[in-house]
Amino acid sequence: MTRRRAAAPPIREEVHRVAVGGQKLALVLHLPARLPAPGVVVCHGLAASKDSEKYLLLGREFPKVGLALCRFDFRGSGESEGAYADSSVAGRIADLKVVLDFLATHPALHRRLGLLGSSMGGFVALHVAARRRPAMPVVTWNAPATLRGLQRSTAEDVAGLSQAFFDELATGALADTPAGVAFSLTIQAERDEVVPPSHGQVLFDRAIDPKELHVLKGADHRLSDMTHRMEAVSLSLGWLTRHLTQ
Repeated sequence: MTRRRAAAPPIREEVHRVAVGGQKLALVLHLPARLPAPGVVVCHGLAASKDSEKYLLLGREFPKVGLALCRFDFRGSGESEGAYADSSVAGRIADLKVVLDFLATHPALHRRLGLLGSSMGGFVALHVAARRRPAMPVVTWNAPATLRGLQRSTAEDVAGLSQAFFDELATGALADTPAGVAFSLTIQAERDEVVPPSHGQVLFDRAIDPKELHVLKGADHRLSDMTHRMEAVSLSLGWLTRHLTQ
C-alpha cells in the first residue's frame, strides 16, 4: 500500500499598512508554520515593487525553511502612498527603519531580523544595516556601491526622479555604501548590464568579516534566467539561515 506524503501546511500571509511621514507603506508578511520565527525584510529596486516575480518567489521559498519573509513597497512605489518623483535615499532608509521597527514587535517573529536587497534596495539595506545594533545579516543582489554619476543615466526609472534626489546625492552623505558592514553576503551577476560587476568587489572590500562574495556566472541584472535566480535564492537562504538561527 502506497502512503501519501502529508501536504505541507499553507503559508500564512498577513497584509499590513505602516505609517511613515504622514503616509502609509504597503507590506505583506509570509509566515512559516513554526512560530515565532526569525524574519527577513526584502527591499526592491528603484522603480520595482514588492510584487515582482523575484519577491513573490522569496515569499514562497523562505517560509519553507522556517524564515518569515516581509516584502513591502517604498513610498511612491507599488501600493504604498506617495509619488515616485519624490523618492530619495534618505526617504527609503526611513521607510525600511519603520518596517523593521514594526516587525520587531510582531508576536509571530523573533527579534532577530535580516535584510535582502536587490539593486537600489541593496544599497538602502546596507545603509540601514550599518546603523543597526546588534549587527544584522544582510544580502545584496547586484547592488551599486555608489550612486555618483546616476544623473547621467538615460534610464526611464532615473528620468522619473526629481532634482531633489540628485541634490541629495550631491551632498555626498548618502552617495556611497557605508564601510564596516558585517555579516554581509554580496551576490553579483557576471553580466550585469545595469550595475557594473566591479561594484560587487567594492561592496565586498568595504565589508568586514564575516563576509562573502559570489559572482553568478553569465547572469544579468534582473536574474532573468531562472537557474541564476534560484542560485541566488539558495545562497541567500544559506547565509541568512546560518546567521539568524545560530
